[in-house]
Amino acid sequence: MADLQTPLVRPKRKKVLVDYLVQFRWILVIFVVLPASALIYFNIYLGDMWSAMKSEKKRQKEHEENVQKVVKRLKQRNPKKDGLVCTARKPWIAVGMRNVDYKRARHFEVDLSAFRNILEIDPERMVAKVEPLVNMGQISRATCPMNLSLAVVAELDDLTVGGLINGYGIEGSSHIYGLFSDTVVALEIVLADGRVVRATKDNEYSDLFYGVPWSQGTLGFLVSAEIKLIPIKEYMRLTYTPVKGPLKEVAQAYADAVAPRDGDPAKVPDFVEGMVYSATEGVMMTGVYASKEEAKKKGNKINSVGWWFKPWFYQHAQTALKKGEFVEYIPTREYYHRHTRCLYWEGKLILPFGDQFWFRFLFGWLMPPKVSLLKATQGDAIRNYYHDNHVIQDMLVPLYKVGDALEFVHHEMEVYPLWLCPHRLFKLPVKTMIYPEPGFEHHQRQGDTSYAQMFTELWINWFPFAWLLNY
Repeated sequence: MADLQTPLVRPKRKKVLVDYLVQFRWILVIFVVLPASALIYFNIYLGDMWSAMKSEKKRQKEHEENVQKVVKRLKQRNPKKDGLVCTARKPWIAVGMRNVDYKRARHFEVDLSAFRNILEIDPERMVAKVEPLVNMGQISRATCPMNLSLAVVAELDDLTVGGLINGYGIEGSSHIYGLFSDTVVALEIVLADGRVVRATKDNEYSDLFYGVPWSQGTLGFLVSAEIKLIPIKEYMRLTYTPVKGPLKEVAQAYADAVAPRDGDPAKVPDFVEGMVYSATEGVMMTGVYASKEEAKKKGNKINSVGWWFKPWFYQHAQTALKKGEFVEYIPTREYYHRHTRCLYWEGKLILPFGDQFWFRFLFGWLMPPKVSLLKATQGDAIRNYYHDNHVIQDMLVPLYKVGDALEFVHHEMEVYPLWLCPHRLFKLPVKTMIYPEPGFEHHQRQGDTSYAQMFTELWINWFPFAWLLNY
């Protein structure tokens, strides 16, 4: 391993037209994308309110009618002439950065755009039944006032249930509950031949239940999911702990936050995440649910991070490096979506001055720009530029390998911040591709807990030519 203090030498190149288009893209974002995004979010909010006013029986009836439309559409397909099946959603609508150019080819398209309703919230069964285009913001708006929540709530408002199941979803509570797909109770799926099946872990379609997660939608159309709910409290008591030292020490502090060395389950927090800001600095955050009465006790600090004028969360967390460890209480729903306004730190690349106080105060209420609009307005030149020069990378590594992974990323990319999020690895009753090698699930390594092995998502946002564009 090379000396971590040796700066990475980046190859220089001449600017081309697309460099300037990317550098000054903020003009289009401010005057077109942000106003349009605000209008869309407002319409979506009104739509959610209208949907919530409908009776549960009516929502279920509409759902069944929409499922039959999908079945009818699939039965119109001629497998010999119509090609493969895919959703009719345009590639730019997806939140992810994955290249989905295959949808530009000739495929048999099925429209799933109507599947965006919460069908049922059942406090007795502790299950929420939702359609695949329901997003995290929509669910948390409905459940948090009931002091209920999904066990795993992905941070960005626009991330959908279907995407988090067919891909994967992770959050700061995943060290307890696993990935988003691990909290699913049942899946309703329309197969290619038009059959509608309900898959659970122990019925005749259990192979689908375990196969759909991470399948990228290749096994069937997900039309609803039943997902586990948990009881919550009104606030999150969040402790920010700064760590200074080599990356190995940063990784050890993170491992200690996930799994206390004394092994006491009572000391495992409800939420854990880590931010690494340089090769020698990081901040570990641990959260515990707290009641309104506790949060409002004299001397406790309440920080409503969801206000539009507030500092972006990753920058707020970074202040712990200067002022030391501190504790504050954040309204639970605002904590869930703490990275939404700035899209983690992607917002800094889109709007170089978006984190300035004057911008937050005057225009912060327009944030974040809707990702689908950003992708729709970038054009082929910018889109190809991002594909070549912009990497958003998730690495899932065992907890005991986090230090090695951080050193590898520093040596190969030298890009910060990095986001660390732990997740519990369940041993499934079926053979999956999760384990990297035969017998791996039987190993006990540093960082494993008494109830599960712990993995970590290391999230990298890499723009290697950022230095050239003065971002």
